[in-house]
Amino acid sequence: MLLIEYIRHMTYYWTINLLIIFSLCILLAGVLIPQILLIAYRKNLFDEIDERKIHKGAIPRLGGIAFQPVIMLSIALVLGGNIMLGYSNFSTALVTDCLLLIATFCSILMLYLIGIADDLIGIKYRAKFVAQIICAVLLICGGVWFDSLGGIFGIHDLHPIIGYPFTAVIIVFLINAINLIDGIDGLASGLSSIAVTIYGVSFCILGEYALAALSFATLGVLCPFFYYNVFGNVKKHSKIFMGDTGSLTIGLILSILGIKLFTANPGELSFNPIVLAFSPLIVPCFDVVRVYMLRIRQHRSPFLPDKTHIHHKLLAAGLKPRLAMITIISVSAAFTLVNLWLSSFINLNIVVMLDIVIWIFANMWLSHLIAKRKLS
Repeated sequence: MLLIEYIRHMTYYWTINLLIIFSLCILLAGVLIPQILLIAYRKNLFDEIDERKIHKGAIPRLGGIAFQPVIMLSIALVLGGNIMLGYSNFSTALVTDCLLLIATFCSILMLYLIGIADDLIGIKYRAKFVAQIICAVLLICGGVWFDSLGGIFGIHDLHPIIGYPFTAVIIVFLINAINLIDGIDGLASGLSSIAVTIYGVSFCILGEYALAALSFATLGVLCPFFYYNVFGNVKKHSKIFMGDTGSLTIGLILSILGIKLFTANPGELSFNPIVLAFSPLIVPCFDVVRVYMLRIRQHRSPFLPDKTHIHHKLLAAGLKPRLAMITIISVSAAFTLVNLWLSSFINLNIVVMLDIVIWIFANMWLSHLIAKRKLS
């Protein structure tokens, strides 16, 4: 009985703390984003319009500036409040993951500053890659690395000689996957919101409350941004993009949370954490692989931008931007739910292969629709 009572108490304690963090992030981001908009319009800091962009009018791309400060401030405020009230559970959870959180803070801050510089003056992609690799090294030193693939493709334990470089590649890949999927209003923030919600709930169940706090804090800043990005009005100066500052920051956070959930010990859980780690990121990851392979096949640099991403294809097929966004987010949610269901009774490798096959045939069907539309 005492154990049950303790579990109930801890569940209540962490639920309250995570809700406060989430609410603080919504409040602070909701206050900060309009101020960023005001400064952007006064200083004429707008997203450049080119042949790849689908938006019209002058729209600031500095929404991501709100992300890192709000996340860190909210977690720090809740930590301070707990200490003042004499509750040690929150600080104990952070101390337990101290090295991980230090590496996370340093890498997020570094990429955040790189993103700001890129949004304001522009940075060559080679320099951004170097910064991303440094961030990956920091995270690996903090304990974020693949020591096992959980049996995917028959691979279990990974030696650090293989695990470290593999992890660095995956971190850089995930950062750029989120950066490149940010092509229409609400898409990157919507996909990321689904992912961090799933990660947050999963970490709560696993008892990894420091990572759950980071997950719900990220969700908190994405909610008001999504509102201003999707429902903001250009004429009323209330529309904003997240820019590279936001997409790089969110991409890095998702890579940290995804890898930690992937390598988590499932214990006696009724679900496989690996499925919930990769499923919410299937759409951006599969799309980047497809686009890179297409560019290489056409003898073009895989790093030069074009209009071949999944959202561009949906627009070419005749969908309006908002409907395309809703469609992609719905597909991502469907992948996650179906994968979770399938993994309960079939091998994980079969689930992964089914995902790949479905993605390939869906893109072939979409390409057929686009070609048919052009001929009509």
